Amino acid sequence: MEYIIECERKTHIAKECDVLVAGGGIGGIAAALSAARSGARTLLVEREFLLGGLATLGLITIYLPLCDGQGRQAVFGIGEELFRLSIKHGAEGSLPIAWLEGGTLEERKKTRFLAQYNPHLFALEVEKLLLNEGVELLYGSLVCGVRTEEKKIKAVIIENKSGRSALKAKSYIDCTGDADICKLSGAKTELFKKKNTLAEWYYYISRGELKLNMFGYAEIVPEDSDLETPVPMVEKRFSGVDGFELSEMVTLAHEHMLMDVLKKRETDETYTPVTMATIPEIRMSRRIAGRYTLHDAEMHKHFDSSIGLTGDWRRRGPIYEIPFETLYGDDIENLIIAGRCISVTDDMWDITRVIPPCAVTGQAAGIAAAITDNFASLDINKLQDRLEKAGVALHCR
Repeated sequence: MEYIIECERKTHIAKECDVLVAGGGIGGIAAALSAARSGARTLLVEREFLLGGLATLGLITIYLPLCDGQGRQAVFGIGEELFRLSIKHGAEGSLPIAWLEGGTLEERKKTRFLAQYNPHLFALEVEKLLLNEGVELLYGSLVCGVRTEEKKIKAVIIENKSGRSALKAKSYIDCTGDADICKLSGAKTELFKKKNTLAEWYYYISRGELKLNMFGYAEIVPEDSDLETPVPMVEKRFSGVDGFELSEMVTLAHEHMLMDVLKKRETDETYTPVTMATIPEIRMSRRIAGRYTLHDAEMHKHFDSSIGLTGDWRRRGPIYEIPFETLYGDDIENLIIAGRCISVTDDMWDITRVIPPCAVTGQAAGIAAAITDNFASLDINKLQDRLEKAGVALHCR
């Protein structure tokens, strides 16, 4: 393969902090929030110019269940705080009244603790919340390199409108969704084997009503789920970690969205798209190969090191404890993961990639990063104590 040799360069350190969070999706929001609330000088670096990732820019605007589907809440803490923030100005559809207003167990069993929200209001409210808590935001910045020494990250290299610079921290939280910091630092990673189907969700107005078109899916539907198995728009699947492939994916999604809109307009001349996903709708791509890999068969299993719970958004019943060891590996001491790229099997990945577990892992990672720069040596009891004081449920009842 033909190549060029780049000259060695001296890169200035633009900023230093205690905790650097890379990625402003739900995992990154929760991580930055909990780190700042734990007293750490926290910097959140985001590639786009809006927080929320797929939950806002991707228009995946369904805050999936905080419950087990049998009337019991599983996700508390920042996961519930962000849920309530997302519907602060009202939901796009019905509200889970039984959950919000202290309904009985039987009433809660009838509906899951979920809601559809407005992505723009949610993103603006989240930004306001983080700034009020003292988190510094750096938008439009792509992490493109990592400097490591003796199993620790010393700095990350970013590029933005100011050029190329370095950011230095004590602890680093990878919330990129694609384990980019892990990969750049040399930590062991794994790819999602089944890859992603094409999707391009968009909002439209039809006959005076604003609606969401969930155009295309990338979910894995289990055999015993009540959900319908989606029909992919195209046969090709996408890894999410190849720049040229991502461009192909986006242009193909745009093409099919335009076809869909024009077809709808044949019978409804008022059908007008008003906003569309502005980032690739990749759900599972690359993850850390952590000290422990959680399996979807481990429902209701007790872990001494659990940092929180999650249900299964696709079906009723399962509850999972998430062990702390899924958030870090053996290669880089001061690197921890949160969000959709924690250490899980491919089948478990579809459960932990959604908003509630991303918030759970983010809250734990943020507190842990504020405590230490060596996650393998962290006293788990100290972390769990802080999580419980913040209202997080750690173990299945």
